[in-house]
Amino acid sequence: MVHKLLFCMEDLCFGGTQRQTLELVRRLDRKRFAPALLVFTGPTDLDAIPRSLNVPVTYLGRSRAVYPLFFLSMAKALKALQPDLLIPVTALPNIWARIWGRLLGIPVVGTCRGGGGPVRQHERFLWRLTAEMICNSQALKEHLLRLGVCAERLHYIPNGVDSDFFSPKEPVPSKREPVLLCVARLAEDKDHLTLFRAFELVARNVPNARLRLVGDGPRQQELLAWAKAHPDLVIDFVPGTSDVRPHYAEARLFVLSSLREGQPNVLLEAMSCGLPICATAVGGIPALVEDGHTGLLCPQQNPEALAANCLRLLSDPALGDRLGACGRQRVLAAYGFSPMVQAHEKIFSQVLDSV
Repeated sequence: MVHKLLFCMEDLCFGGTQRQTLELVRRLDRKRFAPALLVFTGPTDLDAIPRSLNVPVTYLGRSRAVYPLFFLSMAKALKALQPDLLIPVTALPNIWARIWGRLLGIPVVGTCRGGGGPVRQHERFLWRLTAEMICNSQALKEHLLRLGVCAERLHYIPNGVDSDFFSPKEPVPSKREPVLLCVARLAEDKDHLTLFRAFELVARNVPNARLRLVGDGPRQQELLAWAKAHPDLVIDFVPGTSDVRPHYAEARLFVLSSLREGQPNVLLEAMSCGLPICATAVGGIPALVEDGHTGLLCPQQNPEALAANCLRLLSDPALGDRLGACGRQRVLAAYGFSPMVQAHEKIFSQVLDSV
């Protein structure tokens, strides 16, 4: 029997969660599962991917904004689509898919990704509306356990990355221009202002350094205004894209200044491309980036420490190349797509078999 899986998503904008979900959908065993998507907006950025996979998408809105009455339209859509299992992704879907799933008798496998997920999704209360829960970092799992989530229903599944698609390119990072790359949504959790202040310190010592931001988000205008007020700094704003490999290929190092994280997909991609990492030691990052071995970590909201780590890599080319090579090996050893997909399929089957 082929079971109908419905992934509920806030949008298909450029973002690590969206891309990771689509990669899972791409690799699911079609002899067992028929995936589809329910999206709270209209078409946005990554819609060509499900089309190429012949995966149907139902839109509740018509624009990039979430349809204001999505929670009412959602019930009608669920009745029409009649899925066997709901898999909500990000906060709003994890709230409303659980509520409607319980009311309509559709089992739900909840997900929690990103350091702010437990609060945004009201996990202290709403985890009880799920058959099983999946998170993407050990730190998140421990947080959810402290909130009272049942250990037997909670599963940690690391993100995966396509190490053939994201692979090292010549020249090696140490031979490139001093481009500091950050691929992330321009949102509060990513704390770009700390990154800007760190880059200001870096530029005093490396005048030809450039900071490249790839992504879109609600804080874009604020960040553009900051950059405009500091015309001596070279900060490039690049819109989000479905293929970030050219940016990884041009960067000297990858920088992430997040306040909260699960297991950032972009770090896996950057490591797979052989880039050394400078990041904050929050959420699942320390379990992914081994300080001094695959990258350099520092406390959050500490631009001086972040700048010092960046300058250390810029001034020691051999260290940067060594960390980048070790990061690539770590990805190859522990973060393939096959284990990630198989772990999800096992949980989906367990829930469906118990219905």
